[in-house]
Order: sequence, then structure tokens, then C-alpha cells
Amino acid sequence: MKHTIIIAEAGVNHNGSLELAKQLVDNAVSAGADYIKFQTFKTANLVTKSARQAEYQKNNVGSPDDSQYQMLKKLELSARDHEILIQYCQDRNIRFFSTAFDFDSIHYLHSLHLGLWKIPSGEVTNLPFLKRIAAFNEKTILSTGMCEMEDVRAAVDILYKNGLSKDNLILLHCNTEYPTPFEDVNLLAMDALRKEFGVEVGYSDHTRGIEVPIAAVALGAAVIEKHFTLDRSMAGPDHKASLEPDELKAMVYAIRNVEKAIAGDGTKHVSESERKNIAIARKSIVAARAIKKGERLCEENLTVKRPGTGLSPMLWEDVIGTMAVRDFMEDELIEV
Repeated sequence: MKHTIIIAEAGVNHNGSLELAKQLVDNAVSAGADYIKFQTFKTANLVTKSARQAEYQKNNVGSPDDSQYQMLKKLELSARDHEILIQYCQDRNIRFFSTAFDFDSIHYLHSLHLGLWKIPSGEVTNLPFLKRIAAFNEKTILSTGMCEMEDVRAAVDILYKNGLSKDNLILLHCNTEYPTPFEDVNLLAMDALRKEFGVEVGYSDHTRGIEVPIAAVALGAAVIEKHFTLDRSMAGPDHKASLEPDELKAMVYAIRNVEKAIAGDGTKHVSESERKNIAIARKSIVAARAIKKGERLCEENLTVKRPGTGLSPMLWEDVIGTMAVRDFMEDELIEV
């Protein structure tokens, strides 16, 4: 049976607190996620001091200072934080990994031997960044928010030319708006990516609610990534577009049920669970009134009723016009 990889995206929703990060791990475990993902960056390497926050960030952070630098500086995880969280995840039996946003962070995460990389949508056009990750030739997930197909094609070409093998690439369809309007999701683009590149595809979701990632699984997503938080009312750039713990658990539960529902071989046949109901739900040809032996069977003295243990109504035209082989009481199953 298919097993969709579910990534609980903690991101920076720990607000710079190691204790909140641990609580996020606990909730990802409770929900049944396969991975929890954080973000690794050095603010000075990521943004200029003059960079302004995106509109959604200004709306969510609630600070009079709209500097990206000041916002992100408060959200950095130290090397020691990473080490503690990795051990904590190992103890809780969930896999840890993180998105790097700068070259120093790529180097640091490589030293941790995580074996899995996430290239965020904002780095799709960052050639030197792509080259460095490709050179490791480890399992790599590339998000494709804000991309035309030619942008994805250019990034994939760079990855392949610099050492990444095709079987190590997973593409995630994504829309980089927080939250994403439902009419902008365009889930069928997953199939376009699959056909164009011949690799596994998935979906990184920024909509409100859980229905879109569930639909993505039904459409063949191999990976689902979804932001989650301890409390959507917390101040921070991503909280408002994130699931709360109970919602994350509901999403995982629903996805696992959808996996079961699409696990069949695609042929139409009677399942074992429903076979016992055939005789109960279907109908048989029965006497509409008392019938004497030798009487001609016709539409006036026959009808169809449950149970389906007698002659199938599909034989109706074969039975009409024949003679009753014996007396039949009303509602009795007809024999011929």
C-alpha cells in the first residue's frame, strides 16, 4: 500500500524558543507525521539589513519594525539547538531535517549527515545554491512555488548537471502565498510536473485547512508538506497559515485513510467486505399474488423484491410467458 511521506513543517514557528521547538516535535509525533522540518539560516547571510518584510509577514508578525533582518534574527536556531533537537527527535522516533537558506547552513547541515535536502521555492533561481546541494547526490526535495515550468526545468537541469541523480529528486508543487487562495492551488500541476520530469511529485501546502493536501494524495502526491504551529494566534510570520496540533492529526489520519482507499488494483470487482450483502441488497423475481400451478407467468402476477436469493430480475423476460411449475404464495420466490 502507498505510504505518503508527511512532513510536519515546524519552520520558524518555534519563535526562537528551544522549548517550543520540542513541543512542536511532540505534536508532530502525536499526529503521526514521518518527518518534522525546521529552517537553518544565518540571518546575516540570508537578507540585507534593508530588506523589508513581505506583506503576509507584516500582517502576521505584528511589529512596528518591518525589517526582515530583525524578524529573522530572533528565529535562528543555534548549532547546539540543532543537536538537541536531532537527539530529541531520535528519542521520540521521528525523523528530523531542515531547510538551509545560505551556504554556511548547507555546509553545517551536511556535517550532520541527515541525508535529505529541501530546496525552498525562493532558491529555485539560486544557481550556486543548487550546485552545492546537487553535489551531495542525496535525496533532494525541490519546492516549485512562484515558478513557471521553464524555471523548474532550468533548476532541474542545474541539479542534474552538478551531480544529482534523477532517482534522488522529488518535486513539490507549491504556491508561495500565505495562505494560498483555493482558486490558485492548481493541484493538477502535479501531474504536469510528473509527466515533464518523470520523477516523484508531491505538494507543499499553504492553504487554510486540511482538504487540499488530502486531495493531493488522492491525485498521487508522494510527499505532503504542511506548516503547523502550537497556536495560530501566536505572533510570527507563518503561524496564521499553519495547522494547529489537532488539525495536523486530523490531516494525517485522513491521508492514511485515503491511501487505503486508492490502494486497489483499479479493476472493478466485488470486494470481500461487500460480498455478504449481495443477497440482502439485490432482488429476486417473486409472486405478486397467489399463483396456481400451470398459470401463465406475466407482469400482473410477478414482481421483484428482496432478498436476492432467487431468480435474478435480469431473467425477467425469460420468465414472462412461461407456466408456473407449482403453486406459489404471494411473495414466494419464483422457480422455473
